[in-house]
Amino acid sequence: MGTPTYIYSARAVRDSYRAIDDAFAAYPHAIHYALKANSTLAIARLLRSLGSRADANSGGEIRVAQRAGFEARDIVFTGVGKTRDELEYAIAEGVGTINAESAGELDRIAAIARAQGTVARVAVRVNPDIDPKSHPHVSTGLKTNKFGVPLQEARGIYRARRETTGLQFVGVHIHIGSQITTLEPLRRAAAALTSLALELRDDGFVLEHVDLGGGLGIAYEGRPMINPVDYAGAVIPELRRIGAPVVLEPGRAVVGYSGALVARVVDTKCFPDGRTFAVLDAGMGELIRPALYGSFHRIVPVARRAGADSAWDVVGPICESSDVFARDRMLPPLQVDDLVAILDAGAYGSVMGSNYNRHLLPAEVLVDEGKWAVIRRRQTLEDVLALES
Repeated sequence: MGTPTYIYSARAVRDSYRAIDDAFAAYPHAIHYALKANSTLAIARLLRSLGSRADANSGGEIRVAQRAGFEARDIVFTGVGKTRDELEYAIAEGVGTINAESAGELDRIAAIARAQGTVARVAVRVNPDIDPKSHPHVSTGLKTNKFGVPLQEARGIYRARRETTGLQFVGVHIHIGSQITTLEPLRRAAAALTSLALELRDDGFVLEHVDLGGGLGIAYEGRPMINPVDYAGAVIPELRRIGAPVVLEPGRAVVGYSGALVARVVDTKCFPDGRTFAVLDAGMGELIRPALYGSFHRIVPVARRAGADSAWDVVGPICESSDVFARDRMLPPLQVDDLVAILDAGAYGSVMGSNYNRHLLPAEVLVDEGKWAVIRRRQTLEDVLALES
């Protein structure tokens, strides 16, 4: 397929999904895979075949979920800036739950539902001011973040709209961040959510579920990491206080390990100070996480050459000094036309791709039971220019 190309393992996706499902087997739960992590149709269809439901963060993701075969009732619609068009579509289609981000959004949802002669199923996203101890760019549960309503205001928002025509309150929602690697923030989030749900039950609200969001991290650097069993063990004791089914919205934890971005070395160079560069044909347009977050990804040669490891700066072709995958990474000898694999790239890789410098989006391939298939062909310049006049 040439390079750069994303390659995914179907078995890795299945194993990760089932690990979460099995960990929560002792408690009523529904897994809504977070499409924002990787919304390639074949990946979404694979998750649906495993029994997953869907978490969408835009109208576009709702439509992708439907194209992948998810029923509208199996979709949770989340997102901090839902447009009127998106809300009108979600309500008309009858999505399972809209996780509202503010009192004003609830009022807009109610008005749209009344205009359509229907009732929207809603939950309110609460912001508990809990530090997830992850990268600040993927922290979503602090009072300085844009997400949700302050926890202390949520009960009043529910009470004030108890009789609002067009709204049916079916749950409460929380999501404190992504790539969470310690249990305590997750336990505290579950405790806060459960306490609010109990208060709402006392107020007479009949809640069908509590929604813990996602956030479970993966071990990019190979260090010890909490696993789904640890996660379930931390939050289920809190959830048992309410007894309502829990909605989980994992994304990275399902697909992160499954993907590798394979790229070709197009140049090598050594500067007088000894710094050695391997320039790849993939860059921040294919995988922006290192440039955006300073993220670590393991890098391995597809075929290792003989020789001692040495320090390499592995960089991309984009005209930005931030277009770097790794600095001073110990790797074996590399030569032009060698292939390298950037690992653990199944989440927030292809889905965040861009055409900067007029680079074309890569092909994507799914490997399953010893066979492989192209699930997204390589983009062509004609594809890009078809939108222009």
